[in-house]
Amino acid sequence: MTSVIISTGIAVFMGVFFTVMRMKAATKPVSPKKIILPPFFMSTGALMFVFPYFRITGQEILEAAIAGVIFSFLLIKTTKFEIKENDIYLINSKVFIYILFGLLAIRIVAKFILSSSIDVGPLGGMFWMLAFCMIVPWRIAMYINYKKLAKNLSPTN
Repeated sequence: MTSVIISTGIAVFMGVFFTVMRMKAATKPVSPKKIILPPFFMSTGALMFVFPYFRITGQEILEAAIAGVIFSFLLIKTTKFEIKENDIYLINSKVFIYILFGLLAIRIVAKFILSSSIDVGPLGGMFWMLAFCMIVPWRIAMYINYKKLAKNLSPTN
């Protein structure tokens, strides 16, 4: 139970951290690199599956992946860009912040419920899989939308 509480505290900290990062990101122009790199950085977390303690079954992979893709639709719908001064910026959305904290709340509740029937290691693996399957479609959609908008930029940039 202690590990569930500690990992929940870390998740809350990360949620607040990423919300602050998102707010700061809206003050700077977006680039393809800024869109594409986060999933690559996050992919290093898959190394946890090298250790048997974190391995998950095929059914758990499928459940986490489906939940991640479903949650990604919320992020995709609330992520918008705008052109300012011949640069592309992320539009800050108050709804996006509520969605992030809502997803965090769902994650925390699910973790407390599932921790009674699933060990902490596999549960961590499932939540990593969920997060990864949420961020990848979201970032792909962001990249596609960025490219569509980039066509409207004047060639001087």
